[in-house]
Amino acid sequence: MGVKNLLIMIDDEGSLGDSNKKRRIKAIDNHKKWVEAANYLDCDNIRVNAQGDGSEIEVAQFSSESLSVLAEFAKPYNIDIIVENHGGYSSNAQWLIDVIKNSGKENVGTLPDFGNFCIKSKPNQLSDWGGLDGCAVEYDKYKGVEEMLPYARSVSAKSLNFDKDGNSIEIDFYKMIKIIKKFGYRDCISIEYEGTSHSESDGIMLTKNLLKKAWDSA
Repeated sequence: MGVKNLLIMIDDEGSLGDSNKKRRIKAIDNHKKWVEAANYLDCDNIRVNAQGDGSEIEVAQFSSESLSVLAEFAKPYNIDIIVENHGGYSSNAQWLIDVIKNSGKENVGTLPDFGNFCIKSKPNQLSDWGGLDGCAVEYDKYKGVEEMLPYARSVSAKSLNFDKDGNSIEIDFYKMIKIIKKFGYRDCISIEYEGTSHSESDGIMLTKNLLKKAWDSA
């Protein structure tokens, strides 16, 4: 069957929701080379982040504007711009959906991650990229995935720890897969193991096996 490149995940190229216009334009320009790279590699999407330093409303507005510009650039390359729930305001699924809608571009979508739904960190702790470490308040992950799926171009199956039966402790994969199947989603489900109890390769295989079990039983 071979191997198909599907997407490139972009971090550390500047904030698309930055309140400073010059930095925002620079961030957009920084992402353009990845659109070209994705096209060269025959990918379908690049994953970007909707983050910035302003208020909830400001970051939403600036992110939508930047996504619109980047999506227009990506259109001739047949590349979609997809945004993950990945910390900050973006871990609130409703906020992120509004950002996607307000971009006004058909080639802007979402990448729902099973685990990045932390919307408030514990005092003096940072929940890195919206993960569970240091999280005080979490957006309902099942509701969030369900809300993001109508706009999804890819899905990230996040896993951390497993019980003796090979099931995820933090996330109910069976419930997630039922939600995914309900929407008729048939695109990529990527595997993202972030635990420490297993090697990366073993964690990936445990996640893959769990996904297959959950899919077959849903």
